[in-house]
Amino acid sequence: MTLLIFIIVLAIIFDFINGFHDAANSIATIVSTRVLKPFQAVLWAASFNFLAFFIAKYVIGEFGIANTVAKVVLHDYITLPIILSGIIAAISWNLLTWWFGIPSSSSHTLIGGFAGAAICAVGFKSIHTVTIIKITSFIVLAPLIGMIISSLITIGIMWTFRKVNARKAETMFKKLQLVSSGLFSLGHGLNDSQKVMGIIATAMIAVGQIDSVNDVPNWVPLSCFSAISIGTMIGGWKIVKTMGTKITKVNALEGVCAETAGALTLFLTEILKIPVSTTHTITGAIMGVGAVKRLSAVRWKVTINLLWAWILTIPISALLAGLIYYLFKIIFL
Repeated sequence: MTLLIFIIVLAIIFDFINGFHDAANSIATIVSTRVLKPFQAVLWAASFNFLAFFIAKYVIGEFGIANTVAKVVLHDYITLPIILSGIIAAISWNLLTWWFGIPSSSSHTLIGGFAGAAICAVGFKSIHTVTIIKITSFIVLAPLIGMIISSLITIGIMWTFRKVNARKAETMFKKLQLVSSGLFSLGHGLNDSQKVMGIIATAMIAVGQIDSVNDVPNWVPLSCFSAISIGTMIGGWKIVKTMGTKITKVNALEGVCAETAGALTLFLTEILKIPVSTTHTITGAIMGVGAVKRLSAVRWKVTINLLWAWILTIPISALLAGLIYYLFKIIFL
């Protein structure tokens, strides 16, 4: 029971870290276009992060992404030391990438750590291959979908408002950015909070407290959505700089297009019950907006560096979790 409580506490801490690590995803453009000051922006984003709990609970009626995460490792092979090793690895990688200002995926960090510890403990037979393939495929698909949607939205809006006075349009789109950033923050809360829910549910299943994700008590999702909201309020200014200025410069119109495209992509993956990276999603959307202006507007060198970080996240997290599990086994088991 003590180990279970420790795992739950660590999972909530990871969720908090996820919040400040990913805060930049939903506020980078709204800060860079000076619609809101950074502190105002994180409060705005955090509010929608928490609102996502009520959407999932009472509108959607289920936590489908949490259920998908819980299936990464087959329940017959799940143990608390495996879960603990995965969470420690995920926290370590998240903090490292935050320190260097790299917008990596908290989602894939957690999933890679969970799977890596299980593989070290039992072997590849312990993981649900189909689920992992679905999740990893969206390392490419999420930013691609975001890029395509944002490009189409940008072209459509630019054509629709082509005769509107530039200053009037800028004022209008600055107001609309409040809506688009709120929608993206809502998608962020829906997607990312459920990943930690899935891990906590898995730990509770491992000790026989519940039989499935659907049986988790209400304090679990409330804790997860609250932790990510508080983390968002702390913010992640190192990553704001990368997301808001280094990939491509954006104005209010482009911010609306990127955030709306990112939100639509996250809502789509919520329907498909696939955990994706909000970082990957908004990066692809910002790239799509930049590419519509001109291909050279996107700083492809920065994008390539981000892509390498995304690709390496799962294997590095898996290796780190495997090492932690191995040390844990030597010392305690």
